[in-house]
Amino acid sequence: MTAELTALTLAGLLQGVQFALYAIQGNKELGPRVTMGPRDNPPPVGVLTGRLQRALNNHFEGLILFALAVMVVTLGDKGSAFTAACAWIYLAARVLYVPAYAFGWVPWRSYIWMVGFVATMLMMLAALF
Repeated sequence: MTAELTALTLAGLLQGVQFALYAIQGNKELGPRVTMGPRDNPPPVGVLTGRLQRALNNHFEGLILFALAVMVVTLGDKGSAFTAACAWIYLAARVLYVPAYAFGWVPWRSYIWMVGFVATMLMMLAALF
């Protein structure tokens, strides 16, 4: 498996970990009666639960672009040391993004997000050349 596909697989596993962190925190905060209910009028969540949810949603958005970049690089046979490095940088940024968001690291959260985004865009640009 290529480095880019390995990083994508690990990013998918990270997404699962993020979902579990959010679900566990939500269950601790709201209780199973609320979280297993129909959620027609859900109560507001606390700061940490809200941050974990937003970090999870943000990774869904970033993961779409990263998966596209990996697919283009892989199917286009454009993998290189550069695209592999970009893939690992994306993954490292996403791993750091979770605590950065959860603990409110300002402005570092935004910088970490930008590193992952730029790495993804550079992978796509590299696939064109």
